[in-house]
Amino acid sequence: MNVRRLIPSAALAGAVALGATALTACSGAGAADSKDGKLGVTASFYPLQFVAEQIGKEHVKVDGLTKPGVEPHDLEITPQQTARLGEADVVLYLKNLQPAVDKAVAQSGVKNIVDAATLTELEAHAAEPAHGEEGHAHQEGDEHSDEHSEKPAGGHEGHDEGASGTDPHVWLDPVKYAEIAKGVGAALEKADPGHAADYKKNTDELVGKLGALDTEFKDGLKNTASRTFITTHSAFGYLAERYGLDQEGIAGVDPESEPSPARMKELQAVAKKDNVTTVFFETLASDKTAKTLATDTGLKTDVLDPIEGITDKSQGADYFEVMRSNLKNLQKALGAK
Repeated sequence: MNVRRLIPSAALAGAVALGATALTACSGAGAADSKDGKLGVTASFYPLQFVAEQIGKEHVKVDGLTKPGVEPHDLEITPQQTARLGEADVVLYLKNLQPAVDKAVAQSGVKNIVDAATLTELEAHAAEPAHGEEGHAHQEGDEHSDEHSEKPAGGHEGHDEGASGTDPHVWLDPVKYAEIAKGVGAALEKADPGHAADYKKNTDELVGKLGALDTEFKDGLKNTASRTFITTHSAFGYLAERYGLDQEGIAGVDPESEPSPARMKELQAVAKKDNVTTVFFETLASDKTAKTLATDTGLKTDVLDPIEGITDKSQGADYFEVMRSNLKNLQKALGAK
């Protein structure tokens, strides 16, 4: 098993402090006056919107830049949206996940910004399959990246993983998502100190729920017939690493790109060697490549949702419900005992 390659970062306590002190322009007295007496929060996409709503509750008015059904990586922002972005009291985003958002934030003049990438430790994963290694190949997003690989993760079209090749999909790991929640909570306390006690209470409550979810995944995936899953979207590296699984991406970080014949052959060998039963696809992208591989290998298909947005096709109404659906689908595919 290869050793993962980590991107050095500050300790969590420092990151939380950074997230809080980033709100340098907030004055506690009038910060919540611009949105019907509520703190105006703009979140770049669903996972950050959900955190803000869970922590802020009745004290915040949260606006999501990425609307339901829109693939976050492909989001385009109009000048009008950029202008409205500048009216927010607080902006929550994850740098390098959505280039259009990065640009809009830079142009908006917003001073009260929290970059979720500073609130937890990001990791880098190899982009190219390691041919012949342990009989199968690891893709970008795999938790067992080659520590000797010097090639950074490949980019999704419109989805820049960053010069360092860091994987942004941290919300799919409940432990890392809890770290982000703590940073967002500290930021809201700084922006609106009049309701700091409520933000602290709500943050603790959310972190507790995420801790319980982590336990559910640990217990639910502790004993399985297989530890390997195949997915069209290599977004589950953090989740796989947390629970001792192997993620195999069909074609890297782009869920709709066509895999090469060589890669398809490799995955057929992986499926046979590692007792893989299922090819996963996501709700916001085409299932074409998953069905192609499944047909060629006699496998089933099922949904593994990266939770980048909630729609009527989602297997749940919010983050927790979809994560539990993901757990059930993984248990079924991996043969949980």
